[in-house]
Amino acid sequence: MSRPRRLTARLRLTLSYTLFTVTTGVLCLAVVYVGMKYVPNYPLTSANPRHRSDAPSRQEILTSLLTASAYALALLTVVGMAGGWLVAGRVLRPLQEVTAAARRASGGDLGHRIALAGPRDEFTELADAFDEMLARLERSFEAQQRFAANASHELRTPLAINRTMLQVAAADPAGQDWPRLVSRLLDTNRRGIEVTEALLQLAELSHRTPESAPLELAGPAREALAAVAPEAAELGVAVSADLAAAPTVGNEVLLRQAAVNLLQNAVRHNLPSGGRVELTTGPDPHRPGRVRLTVRNSGPVLEGPMVATLTEPFLRAGGRTAQRGPVRRGHGLGLAIVTAITGAHGGRLHLTANPDGGLTATLDLPGGPDGGAAGTAG
Repeated sequence: MSRPRRLTARLRLTLSYTLFTVTTGVLCLAVVYVGMKYVPNYPLTSANPRHRSDAPSRQEILTSLLTASAYALALLTVVGMAGGWLVAGRVLRPLQEVTAAARRASGGDLGHRIALAGPRDEFTELADAFDEMLARLERSFEAQQRFAANASHELRTPLAINRTMLQVAAADPAGQDWPRLVSRLLDTNRRGIEVTEALLQLAELSHRTPESAPLELAGPAREALAAVAPEAAELGVAVSADLAAAPTVGNEVLLRQAAVNLLQNAVRHNLPSGGRVELTTGPDPHRPGRVRLTVRNSGPVLEGPMVATLTEPFLRAGGRTAQRGPVRRGHGLGLAIVTAITGAHGGRLHLTANPDGGLTATLDLPGGPDGGAAGTAG
């Protein structure tokens, strides 16, 4: 539905400036006219009565004043409209640049920036806010494209593997090891289900605020530790914990899932032998009113640029290929889910490469009232 055509903002500003200018002129002339009207009307005569006086009367002066005022107001109107048109155009020029940038963005050009120069005012603040919005949209769009491409690849891979195994089995039914085939089909099917469930969880976290309640962060951390203990024992990774009091407000199920993902990541990306994982909870010593959960693990030395990409969906420190041996391959969404859970709770996930190898993951959250309902530290 098209909107009816109205006067442009520039024309409306011009008319406003002109009206203000003319109104001010009329008021000034009215004051002068009223003042002249009430001046005493003394008769002006010549010193010699036989000489005729040429001095104008008050009425003649008022008539001349009205005539001159009419010409002055006409000139003032023309000057006011011309000046108002120029001033309005100059004032609205930054807004035109914002409009042009918005049209380019609507056409798909998210890389353009206004970068408005000049003194700090409402228009520069609007332009800076618009540039920041474009930057966020560009990053979000690029991340969405990468996510969609990686997700389609991750979901297509197990389906393609299943199809290949079924085609081979159909071509030579008698030569198949059916128990082994069924086991491999179940494994690839499980992987497809895990990726789908992780994608659904990420999508749900992106548009829904989780239900929150006061809790003790040590409780979900302890439950996550118990869930990961069998896998850590199988891989020979020693896990230690120091669960100090860390009251916060959040969703216990989601925070437990975040702790499980961090511990699984630490256990699976560790040393081949003699690996270790340290889990701690407690108040943030550097930021009063905040609590944190920290998972530190041994492992290979990680480069800084690699650490910065670990929270991207489907990116793994060991690459996209499956690892051999007893290590279970992840789907590359663990840290992305932790980031989403942390953000939904008003916190942040910090990843730092250890100088001697491995990674330190710190889940930073706002503190809550003492004595959470989820348990006590231990």
